[in-house]
Amino acid sequence: MTHSVVNIAVGAAHAAGEIMRRHFLQVEGIPILRKARHDYVTEVDRMCEAEIVREIKRFFPNHAFLCEEGGASGAGNVVWIIDPLDGTSNYLHGYPHFAVSIAQQVNGRTEHGVIYDPMRDELFTASRGGGAFLNNKRLRVSSRIDLEGAIVATAFPFRSREHLKSYGRVFQAVFEKVEDFRRAGTACLDLAWVAAGRVDGYFEVGLKPWDLCAGALIVREAGGVVMSFNGEDDVENRNTLIAAPYKLMTQLRKLILTRWSVSSTEHS
Repeated sequence: MTHSVVNIAVGAAHAAGEIMRRHFLQVEGIPILRKARHDYVTEVDRMCEAEIVREIKRFFPNHAFLCEEGGASGAGNVVWIIDPLDGTSNYLHGYPHFAVSIAQQVNGRTEHGVIYDPMRDELFTASRGGGAFLNNKRLRVSSRIDLEGAIVATAFPFRSREHLKSYGRVFQAVFEKVEDFRRAGTACLDLAWVAAGRVDGYFEVGLKPWDLCAGALIVREAGGVVMSFNGEDDVENRNTLIAAPYKLMTQLRKLILTRWSVSSTEHS
């Protein structure tokens, strides 16, 4: 059953990826809706989400869904959590860094995760207890043991700008210890790249379940650690996230906590 669930999610992700590729660099004629300041949805997001849900429902018509654009639907202990196009702003600007993220939760625990980067044709997959893979090759997080020389991914809190001052202090504290930062604008790929060892760590504020469920599982199955700034494991229900190899997590989290204000951790 594990393989069939992952294969179904992979098929849905590939179908969404084909829609993204077909419309990429042709966004001028695509309707765009502003959901909130600095937050947009395009007709491509909606087409991808509809295709993913339709494909999964072919096999699991009674499962529930939590989607970025369509919200929650259905009921039951099995929930598919979907971001149909993570990196919409990148997509709109012709910046080829975006992905589809699909996770399946059972009784509130993520069991399977799929992230597909259609521009690189890279497929990241994981099942609980079964390891993490990139195009069927086993993944492991970075073996780095110290922040010196580390490359860390992050994202500015553009949806939660009330945290910008605290985040600025965190950024400075971490930047003084690491080699450099990367800010690419697609949360699920940031997590997937931690799992692949392409970046040594990642932290962000204000993520939603569809941004992180699949990626968090992939990092953990690749041997990494994912937790909130305050050290909780249930990052799906928190407002902050750190992902890193075990030997970097304590160092990175300690630095972050020295600069993250008490008021900002109210929901972290």
